[in-house]
Amino acid sequence: MEIARAAAALFVQQGLRATRAEDIAQAAGIAPRTFYRYFATKEEAVSPLYAAGAGRWTEAVRTAPAELSLPQALEYAVRHTLTPGAGVSAASWEWVRTLVRLADTSPALRKVWAEVCQASEGVLGEILAGRLTGSEPTAASEPAAGSEPAAGSGSTAGGAVPAPVTPPLRFAAAVAGAAVRVAVESWASTSAPPTGPRGPAALALRNLRALRDFEWAGAPGDEGQPETP
Repeated sequence: MEIARAAAALFVQQGLRATRAEDIAQAAGIAPRTFYRYFATKEEAVSPLYAAGAGRWTEAVRTAPAELSLPQALEYAVRHTLTPGAGVSAASWEWVRTLVRLADTSPALRKVWAEVCQASEGVLGEILAGRLTGSEPTAASEPAAGSEPAAGSGSTAGGAVPAPVTPPLRFAAAVAGAAVRVAVESWASTSAPPTGPRGPAALALRNLRALRDFEWAGAPGDEGQPETP
């Protein structure tokens, strides 16, 4: 994560184009060959920061109070991760704004951002399925550098088989993920503060209203019911 923070700081301070991988390595106190051991490009260096933000959001869905419905759990997670001070400080949100803006102007960085968002959707689908069946995946510990990540692997406590992610749940996870992603991107394109009606949390909550009446597959009483054409 230190490499990611060094890369983000340089991207924010001097711009993406002016920053070289060697500059990031120097700022992080490592040799260039060490940098390339973990990242193929300078843009990939901020992937852990993107992933950390996405991980906070999905983990908040997983740990939302059990009595909440899925739409309520999603909204709960937004309030607990996209509100400055709850998950990320207001100052850090300004870094988020810059990094998201850079992703909009750099194809290489946009690819990194898109890959993180897509992976987050997969994890969210597993969590939604787990909340429906009461077998949600346990929180994953942060992997050591170079090790296989545990998050999103689909494993559950004690090696239990994870709940199946049905096509409707995959769709719901994609919609929920897009609701949050578009909210953050929309906010980042403006000069609005991270709080208030134009902040990322408020925008995401408005976007998530589309899921309030979603017919959640696997909900009690829905098993085996044919879909109406």
